[in-house]
Order: sequence, then C-alpha cells, then structure tokens
Amino acid sequence: MSTIFRTARPAFRARNFFRPSNGRRFQSTASTVEQSWAKKFWNSETGPKTVHFWAPMMKWGLVIAGISDFARPAESLSFTQNAALTTTGLIWTRWCFIIKPRNLPLAAVNFFLAMVGITQVSRIALYHQSQKKLAAEGE
Repeated sequence: MSTIFRTARPAFRARNFFRPSNGRRFQSTASTVEQSWAKKFWNSETGPKTVHFWAPMMKWGLVIAGISDFARPAESLSFTQNAALTTTGLIWTRWCFIIKPRNLPLAAVNFFLAMVGITQVSRIALYHQSQKKLAAEGE
C-alpha cells in the first residue's frame, strides 16, 4: 500500500511544476507598454468590435429621422409613433446606466431620441389643442 502512495506523490507534484509561486501562469513579468488611445478603444468592452458600439451608431439614424421631421407639419406626424420613440428613449437611457459594461454612447443616443420624441409629441399636442380651440370659436 505504501508503494502506491509513493508513486502517486511525484505525479501530484508534477501538476504544479509549471505554475510559478506567485500564482500567475505563463505570463510575462515585464512591465506592460502603454497602449495608444486608438488601441485601447479598439480593444475595449464597448469598442468597434462589439455590438455595444454599433447599436448606438445605427440608432442615430432614428434621431436624424426625428430631427428631419421637424420640417414636417404637425398634422402629418404620428402621435403614437413619437410617443413610442419618447418612451423607448427614456427607458433605454436609464437602462444604459444599469447594464454592465455601462454604455455611455448608447445612453447618449437614447437621451437624444427621447428629446426629439418629446419635442414632436409637444408639437402634435399643441396642434391638436389649437384645432380644438378653432373648432370651439367656429361654433
């Protein structure tokens, strides 16, 4: 029985043979070179290699479309569509500060989406209010 433990003992020690005493495994002990801003951005958790970067970039299209609707008359705007954009912008702005990694570009685009939506909903509400006032004066 003692021969089995003696033969197993060196094999047990061999498992930790390549692990250094400081706990790090196969890592260089040389100091790391400071990366450039572009390299840090490229490799970050919210960099261009991730959906955390491209989702806000695509969502700016909604903001631009909403801004272009400022030139349209209020009677041709959809209240439900703009209310949905406002609600979406407000909810996702808050959510962007809760999720990990915190996504500030997505929070910014959602904030601007909410502001565009609030502006459009206000224009639509003012238009409908003025139409009601004109109808009341006409009677």
